[in-house]
Amino acid sequence: MARTLYLIDAYAQIFRAYYAIRGGMRSPITGEPTHAAFGITGMMIKLMGQLKPDFAVVAIDMPGETFRDEMYEDYKGTREKTPDDLITQIPRIFDIFAGFGLPVIGSPGLEADDVIATIVNRVLSDPNLSDVHIRLVSKDKDLEQLLCDRVAMFDIHTDEVLDVDGLREKKGISPDQVIDLLTMTGDSSDNVPGVAGIGVKTAAQLIQEFGSLDGIYQNLDKLTPKKREAFEEAKAHIEMSRRLVTLERNGPFEFDLEAARAKTPDLSKLLPLFKELGFNRYQDEVKKLGGPAQPQQSLLDLEPPVVTQERGEYQTISTEKELTDLLDRLANCPIVAFDTETTGLEKDAELCGISLSWEEGRGAYIPMLSPEPSKHLDPQAVLDKVKPFLENEAVSKCGHNIKFDARQLLKHGIRTMGAQFDTMLAGILIDPAQSSQKLDHLADMLLGYKMIPITDLIGAGKEQGSMADVPLDKIAVYAAEDADIALRLRARLKPQIEAMEMARLLEEVESPLSVAIAEMEHTGILCDPDELLQQGKILEARAAELKQQVFDAVGEEFSIESTRQLAEVLFDKLGFKSVKNTKTGRSTDIEVLETLAAQEDKGDPKSAVPRLLIEYRQLQKLISTYLGNLRDAIDPKDGRIHSTFHQLVAATGRLASQNPNLQNIPVRTDVGRQIRKAFVAPPGWSLICADYSQIELRVLAHFSQDEALLEAFKRDEDIHAAVASQVFNVPLDSVSRQQRDRAKTINFGIIYGVTPYGLSRRIEGLEVSDAAKLIDDYKAKFSGIATFMEECIQQALQHGYVSTILGRRRAIPEIVSPNRNTRALGERLAINTVVQGSAADLIKVAMVNLWRRVVHEGLPMRLLLQIHDELIFEAPDEKASAMAEIVRAEMERALELRAPLKAEAGLGKDWLSAK
Repeated sequence: MARTLYLIDAYAQIFRAYYAIRGGMRSPITGEPTHAAFGITGMMIKLMGQLKPDFAVVAIDMPGETFRDEMYEDYKGTREKTPDDLITQIPRIFDIFAGFGLPVIGSPGLEADDVIATIVNRVLSDPNLSDVHIRLVSKDKDLEQLLCDRVAMFDIHTDEVLDVDGLREKKGISPDQVIDLLTMTGDSSDNVPGVAGIGVKTAAQLIQEFGSLDGIYQNLDKLTPKKREAFEEAKAHIEMSRRLVTLERNGPFEFDLEAARAKTPDLSKLLPLFKELGFNRYQDEVKKLGGPAQPQQSLLDLEPPVVTQERGEYQTISTEKELTDLLDRLANCPIVAFDTETTGLEKDAELCGISLSWEEGRGAYIPMLSPEPSKHLDPQAVLDKVKPFLENEAVSKCGHNIKFDARQLLKHGIRTMGAQFDTMLAGILIDPAQSSQKLDHLADMLLGYKMIPITDLIGAGKEQGSMADVPLDKIAVYAAEDADIALRLRARLKPQIEAMEMARLLEEVESPLSVAIAEMEHTGILCDPDELLQQGKILEARAAELKQQVFDAVGEEFSIESTRQLAEVLFDKLGFKSVKNTKTGRSTDIEVLETLAAQEDKGDPKSAVPRLLIEYRQLQKLISTYLGNLRDAIDPKDGRIHSTFHQLVAATGRLASQNPNLQNIPVRTDVGRQIRKAFVAPPGWSLICADYSQIELRVLAHFSQDEALLEAFKRDEDIHAAVASQVFNVPLDSVSRQQRDRAKTINFGIIYGVTPYGLSRRIEGLEVSDAAKLIDDYKAKFSGIATFMEECIQQALQHGYVSTILGRRRAIPEIVSPNRNTRALGERLAINTVVQGSAADLIKVAMVNLWRRVVHEGLPMRLLLQIHDELIFEAPDEKASAMAEIVRAEMERALELRAPLKAEAGLGKDWLSAK
C-alpha cells in the first residue's frame, strides 16, 4: 500500500490562519493573542486525526538572507512587516508542531519552498521510497513545478487537490512549464519582475503555441508588436527572474524520512499549552489522539502545587542606608535570588533596577531608572554598592535565565559570581519537552501562583510602553516578585534535580556556565568586513570563471541554475549517461554530479563539466549563505560579531549558536575554511584556538572500556590506523590508505549507530553485504564497543531515556515503537546521545574551569567562541603562548576518563591561521 508524506509550508499556513480568524482571540490566562495558534491547532488535529499521514514535515524559512536576496537586492522588497500580534504567536505555534511530533526543517539561505523541493527530490529519487506519495500542504503557485504522478498540492482547509491533470485543466500547462509561466507573469508579492502585460492566461497560451519561454524568444517575429516589445524589454532581466522562481532541489541539509514518521501527540506538551492558551475544546480533541507521555521527565509529575495567590512582602530600596543594611543581611544567606529589570530584551536595553529575594515571600527592588528619580539612588551609586555583593562567589545565587541578567550587568562592569541554580535550566533538564519554561508558566504549573502580567505595567502591541516609565510602586512589586518566585521555584525543583542525579550538572556546570556564556556573548569576536568583502569578490570572480569554463567546454551559454537545461547539456549534448531520474526529469543533484565527475577524462575538456559545476555550486552557497550574512552581523560599535548561544536547545546538550550561527561555517573545503580568515585578533593580540583530538572516540573508549581501543589511545597511536590494523588483521605499519579511510569512516559511523546500508553509502564502491561484514568484524575485534552499544539500548528500553557522563537525560520514545525503522532510529539515538552528549558535558566543564581561572587569577585572555569541540580565546601577544598552554591543560583535565584526553592549541592573528 502507498504511504503518504505531508510537507507543510509553515509560514504560508501561519499567515493563512492569522488572516482567517480575526476575532481578537486572546488567552484568558496570559492575555496574549491566540487566533493564528488556534487556527494552526485545528489544522494539526485534522491532519493527525482525519488524514492520518504516514509521515509529516514542517518546512520553514530561516532567518537571514537567501540566495535570491544576493541575486536581486529588491527581492521581496514590497513585503509588508509581519504584524506584531502574529510575531508573538509564532513561538507558540512551533511548540504546537513539536507537541504533535512534527520535525521542523529549514536551511540557511533557502526558503521553505526550496526545503520542500529538496525533500520531494530526495524521496522521488530514492528507489526504496517508490511507494511514498507526497502532498504539499500549500497553495503557493511556485510549488506547482514539483507536481508529478506522486506529488500533488493539497488545501487542508477545503480538501482541494491539485495534481498534474488538474494543473493542465486549470492553466493549460504541464509542471515542467510552470517555471516559464512564473517567469513571464512575475510575482508581485515577491517583487519578481515578469513580462509587462503578460498574465497567467496569456502566458499559458504562448507556452502552448511555442512550447517554452525560450521558444517564444526564438519566435518574437510571430508575436503582436506590443507583445514583442514587452518581451524584448524584459530580456535584460528574464534569466534572473527565471532563477528567482526556480526552486532549489538540492538543499544542503540532512533529511531522514523515518524521523518524519507520524507520532502520537505528546499530551505532556500539548495539554498544558492548550490550557494556558485557553483552547478548552482542543484539549478534549487532542486527548483522543494522544498517548502517555514519558513519565520520568515531566514536570507535571511533581506533587500538585498548593494553590496560592498570596503576594510576598516586598520593599523598595531608596536610600544608601537601606541598601547597605539589605546587602549586609544577605551576605550570610545560604541562597539569594536575583533578577534585573530592563527597558527591553535587546542587547542595548537599559537597566532599570535589580531585585533580590532571600526567603520565600520576601523581596526587595533597587530602582535605578524610573519616572521618579528623586525617590531613589542614582544608577552609579547602586552599581557601586551591589557590585561587591554580586561578584562575591561565597554568596550562592539563583535566578531564572541567569545568562540574560549576567549580560545586562556585564555592560555595567559587574561580573556575576556564585550562580548556582538557574530555574529555567532546571526546568529544561527535568522536562525538555515542556512547552514553555517561562517564569510565569512554571509558577502557575508548579506553585499554583499567578504572577503579575507584564502587560499590566507596559501594555501590549503598538501601544506598549517602557519599564523605565512605570511608577515605582508598581514596578517594585512586579520586579521583587520575579526574584521571590525564582527562589520558590528553586525549592520546588531542587529535590527533583537531585532525585534525577543531575544536581552536579546543574549547580557546578550549567548554572555557572550561563555566566561564562554571557561574558562570551558580551565580548564577541572581531570580524574584518573588508576581508569578507574581499573573499566575496574572489569567490564571485572564481564562480564567474567556472561558469565561463563550463560554457566554453559545452560550446554554448545556458541557464546554469536550470535543472532542465543543465540535464539537456549533460545528458543530450555532452553524452553523459543519466544516473537517476525523478518524475519531473533527470536529476542533476550533487550525488549525480559527483558520480559524473568520477568519470572525468583529463584528455577530454568536456568531461570536466561536472567537476566544474560542483565547485561552482559550492561557491554560490558560500557567497549567498555566509559572507553577506556575516558582514550584516558585525556590530558597528565595536566591529565584533556577538552571536547568541543557547545551552540546552540541542537534545545532546551541545551549545547552539544563533544570529548568526557560527557553528555552521564550513570547514571541510578550503574555500569554506577561508571564511575563518575574517575572524581576527585586535592589534597586539592573538587568537588561541584549542580543540579536542577525537573526543567522541575517546568518550566511546571510556564507556566501552574496550581494551584494544583504550590501549591505542594510551600509546597515542593514529587511532584510525590502529583500528584498521585490528579489523583487517595487518601490522600497524602495513595499513593501507584505503584501510585507514574505511576504519575512520566506521569509527565515526559507529558513534551514530551506522547501518550496513549507511556505511555502504559513505564508502565508495563498498557493497551493503561487505559493509555488514566490516561492521561485524569491527564489533568482533572491539567487543567492548558492541557491549556498550547494547547497554545504551537496554537503558533506553528499561527507563525510557539514556544518560550522559554527568547525568544529562534524553528521552528515547522511539525505542518502543512498533515500527522497525523507528525502533532502529531510537537505538541509534540512544548510542549517539550518550557519546555526543558526554562530549558536550566535557567541553562545558572545561569552559567553566577556564572561565573561573580567568576570573580568580586575572588571566589576560577572553573567551570568544565555542564551536563544537573547539574553544577560541584572545590574549595579548606577549602572553598568548602561556595562555594557550593553560587552555590546553585545563581542557585535558576537565574530566577524568579511562582514555586520556588530548587537546591541541594553536596561535594566530586570525582564526584560520590559529587553527
